[in-house]
Amino acid sequence: MQQELKSEFTKQLIINKAFNLFYEHGFKTTSIDKIMKETALSKGAFYHHYKSKKELGLEVIQLKVQKRVVDGMIAPLKEPGNAFDILESVFINRLKEFPFYDKQHGCPMNNFINELGDNEVLYQTALKSIIEKWKAALIELIDRGKRENSIKQEISNQAVAVYLISSFEGIRGIRKLYDNDAILVDYLSGLQLYLKQIKV
Repeated sequence: MQQELKSEFTKQLIINKAFNLFYEHGFKTTSIDKIMKETALSKGAFYHHYKSKKELGLEVIQLKVQKRVVDGMIAPLKEPGNAFDILESVFINRLKEFPFYDKQHGCPMNNFINELGDNEVLYQTALKSIIEKWKAALIELIDRGKRENSIKQEISNQAVAVYLISSFEGIRGIRKLYDNDAILVDYLSGLQLYLKQIKV
């Protein structure tokens, strides 16, 4: 039992350090050696848990990146209350609440998409699965808003969901280029104008 706990602790340590390094420096430029140096563990400890960096990368996406999106952007959409208010609150408050570190480095999922999304099917599938979960939760919330008459009937649930995800991810990437939040403030003003157009 003690050995199992130690093994699980080692695995979590590798995942956490790998996530931080991938987030700050990118997946491709982060070597196994660099990850293990951060953990202060031997390279043998890495290969005890993973066959390759690719396998670790997939686990980081599934365990760390997906959890961030689920906790921050999907779970709040399923809370009770006025659907439009929830939609507005999730997208606007989430951006305002990010610490400087997150603003500086952008969205981990978006970083993975930009770095790996066009040339690796396994990564594409893992990342697309997160987007599809997010999109489905948004479509469900928008549909709820139509039923309770807080969101206009004539809008396309799918189109609004895709637009909101795309614009949110886009500004997370663009914000990395700036040393202040002026661009973010402009985006939030534009987002509020857009949301008013879908409100009843």
